[in-house]
Amino acid sequence: MNHRLSGLLLAGLLAGASGAHADVSITRGATAIPDGEAQADEDLTIANDRLAFAIATQSRPPWGVPRGALVDLAAVKDGEIDLDRIAFADFIPNNWSAWPNDGKEVEVVEDTSERAVVRIRRNWADAWVTTTYTLDAGSDRIHLHTELENAGEEPLEAIRSGFTLWPDTGYLFGVPGLGDAKETTAENARSDRMVAYDRDWAFALHAPYFDRVNYQGQDMYLEHDLAPGESRTFEGWLQVVPDGDLAAVVAAEAERRGEATGRLSGSLRNDQGEAPSDGLVMIEKDGHPYAWTLAEEGQYAIDLPEGEYSAYATGLGHASSEPVSLSIAAGDTETLDVDGLQGPGTLNLEVREAGSDTPRDARLVILEGQQPPVEFLGKQTFFTELEPAGQARLELAPGDYRLGVNAGAGFTAKAQELEVSLASGETVDESFVIERLAEPNDQDWYGGDLHHHANVLEGTTPPEMVVRAQLATDLDLTFVSDHDSTVNHAEFQALSERRGVPFIPSIEISPSWGHQNPFPIDLGAELEVDPGTDSVQDVLAEARRLNAEVIPLNHPFNDYGYLRNLAGDSVPGGFATGFDLLEINAEVDNEPTVATAHNLWDVGTRVYFTAGTDTHDAWNDLTGRIRMMARVPGELTPRAFARALKNGHGYATQGPLLYPRNGLFGDTLRLTEDEAYTWRLDVEAVDGLAEARLIGSGGEVLQTVALEGRQAELALDLETGVEGWVALEVDDQDGDTAWSNPLWIVRDSAGAYTAALDD
Repeated sequence: MNHRLSGLLLAGLLAGASGAHADVSITRGATAIPDGEAQADEDLTIANDRLAFAIATQSRPPWGVPRGALVDLAAVKDGEIDLDRIAFADFIPNNWSAWPNDGKEVEVVEDTSERAVVRIRRNWADAWVTTTYTLDAGSDRIHLHTELENAGEEPLEAIRSGFTLWPDTGYLFGVPGLGDAKETTAENARSDRMVAYDRDWAFALHAPYFDRVNYQGQDMYLEHDLAPGESRTFEGWLQVVPDGDLAAVVAAEAERRGEATGRLSGSLRNDQGEAPSDGLVMIEKDGHPYAWTLAEEGQYAIDLPEGEYSAYATGLGHASSEPVSLSIAAGDTETLDVDGLQGPGTLNLEVREAGSDTPRDARLVILEGQQPPVEFLGKQTFFTELEPAGQARLELAPGDYRLGVNAGAGFTAKAQELEVSLASGETVDESFVIERLAEPNDQDWYGGDLHHHANVLEGTTPPEMVVRAQLATDLDLTFVSDHDSTVNHAEFQALSERRGVPFIPSIEISPSWGHQNPFPIDLGAELEVDPGTDSVQDVLAEARRLNAEVIPLNHPFNDYGYLRNLAGDSVPGGFATGFDLLEINAEVDNEPTVATAHNLWDVGTRVYFTAGTDTHDAWNDLTGRIRMMARVPGELTPRAFARALKNGHGYATQGPLLYPRNGLFGDTLRLTEDEAYTWRLDVEAVDGLAEARLIGSGGEVLQTVALEGRQAELALDLETGVEGWVALEVDDQDGDTAWSNPLWIVRDSAGAYTAALDD
């Protein structure tokens, strides 16, 4: 932090606090916002007595976003700037596509004690994006105004443009009515704002233009066309609240819309006659969560647009009260007092393996029973402790629960359930037994989730919880690939060593044109390229400098995948060789990736699969639901695991397990022209096998075998005309798939090779 500028900014805020409103200030240089990312000499920080934000005019925004983005946002509390809570907030002209970009203009339009206005103009190929940020004295909102102008000669069709808000901590409350959908249109929206929040802060993005959202509302877009010479304007607001109460957000929305409001107020008491810890009232509209307000010392009040609602009360670990229907009339006050909220009970759970009584790591999810409606009141997902292994302590609202227990579910064990009842103040001790049904380690097969985030940028899971999540789903190695950062490596290494599990250090190098997860890299090695500006060749060279054994292409065909953007001619440096692996990703359609692998194998290019979940929140996403299995005879180390994948000795799977008896994936089988061969494999799936497919050159299905039961032996005949490569796909009864790397087939008319394996 630039301490001189920090002191000047804070002094200005405190000096202005004695007036009606504290003055607005603009400072240039490293931001005074604690934990802020805007650290360059030309960066701008704008603040008043309610909030502070910083624009990275020179610093590098995350994910390869062009410079000129808002990268820091914080509340100001009692004259002190709180922590930065966001990764970035920016206008995106077309979903994730903000490149190509080669120009930027920064203009301070107004810098007075009453108002600050900053305008950023930058290009998106032949279009211009001009965003104006306005902050008034005393306001808790930044006004956003963007003009998108098509200065090119070609129309821009069906582009998705709009403002974004990506927190780097806390939780998300998506647009009311749209639930937690990753991507959806806005027909069912009950509001036009989303909120990032925690107990002690809330940021709202108000976006009245939007017709669809991505990532639970973090992206609020309008799909539109833009003819040559045409422009369109977008207006929004970023609102900063100094606590986790949404009353101010609802009030701002009503004011902006010109809606008349009435008030709901009252008190909360628990069964001890006391104000419940973190008590709140949840407001629902048309059956959907709409907003909540906190009950400070048991008292609450919220202004609501006139209309019909329902409301109920709850608190940390407390049972929820019964919902009450409300009719809010303009100018009137409705009173709702709630007494007797029941406090929490405690579940002590011990998870062990059947037969051996060995402690088992497990993931526990509330399937039925009260789930906290606001995430700072508690989780719906829990993990057993790192130490002692196999133990968990859950503080839950009283009631009846059905818990899902996952200890390698779908891979080495079945998903199981536990039913338990808790009374207020009661402690219940339970022991739970897991039957292990598959032992891939016995045949030197090991699995890892090779795309996983911790708590950097929009990742929200602390390192210890990531390690616990990865062990809970029966992975054999731990792994982290935070965006452009290795800050968590040392902690992951220490946590993994405590349990004797190998740790694979990685980093997700994140240019907007294509992400990559080189691994394993040197522990804590720092990234020296600029993903926002440097070429693909520079990025590949940097991955090798970091001592990576393999460089995978992550999600190659999504908006920030290399192959998609290469086809769109938006990759700096264009085509490049040097990638080793193509990712099968739990979050995307993998058919284009599999087809590309087949095309590469057709021409003899030995680029193989990797697999990962791309989990950013291990409480709400299932770690390890897709994983990469590699055969590693001898000592299991991160580099030995990576070398096995580089040599093709692996397969990606959502559940089924594969064990070649002859012809290991990635190996070369040399046969004479007229020689037949039988490829023998054992396959199993704890959820039951359904079908196996032998795939050959061109992606052709050469043979289909119907399967049943948990285990099967395959004898796949490779006729004399089969050459080039073959691979195996296996489905289980739940529709989960395993995709193998190829077995290479070379026919030699002059040779006498018979089933000779050649690495």
